[in-house]
Amino acid sequence: MAVQINPSILSADFARLADEAKAVEGADWLHVDVMDNHFVPNLTLGVPIVESLSRATDTPLDCHLMIENPDRWAPQYVEAGAGSVTFHAEAAAAPVRLAREIRAKGARASMALKPATPIEPYEDLLPELDMLLIMTVEPGFGGQSFLDIMLPKIRRTRELISKHGLELWLQVDGGVAEATIERCADAGADVFVAGSAVFGKDDPAAAMRSLRAKAEAAAASHEQVVTAAAAWACDH
Repeated sequence: MAVQINPSILSADFARLADEAKAVEGADWLHVDVMDNHFVPNLTLGVPIVESLSRATDTPLDCHLMIENPDRWAPQYVEAGAGSVTFHAEAAAAPVRLAREIRAKGARASMALKPATPIEPYEDLLPELDMLLIMTVEPGFGGQSFLDIMLPKIRRTRELISKHGLELWLQVDGGVAEATIERCADAGADVFVAGSAVFGKDDPAAAMRSLRAKAEAAAASHEQVVTAAAAWACDH
């Protein structure tokens, strides 16, 4: 698994978004939280801001749509410049059709699950996706504490991905910081959204490097354990 760090501009200074984007140019993606005050109790930004950001940075945009009716709106975010668009399983009327439309327009298709939404009912949809997002807080606000009870769900999701032999990224979002990122990586996540753990620091670039190092070390250790378990199973 290749570790990816996606700083969330939800924790950035909205009056200086272009400068904030430049401060994290070493990121793999720039995570953009879109909220409509209906699906979640918060209102953030929309298509015009995504269009402006796509012109202001070379870092690809990872748009997380916490909105109602993503079937209608998600394709517009691809047209606005997003390289990856995430819709919520709880909000999409036709998730397979929507994922295929996002892909057809040239972006990566991703589906998100709230903490209480199990992964198992969506197992058959996984081949239609490029990424799955496990929320590790209730969506709507930044700065929340990480929910440890999501770690088994991350593990089960990674097991399903491996079971089907998919090249599917597994993203986690919510409370990801130096104290929690290793546990997420050990559970099988490989894409990490970090808000205040990056933009809340004096040196966002250094904060990203530290998070990446911790996640890579945990991912390497996890891979060694998996490889050793597989070798033992073959021998026995």
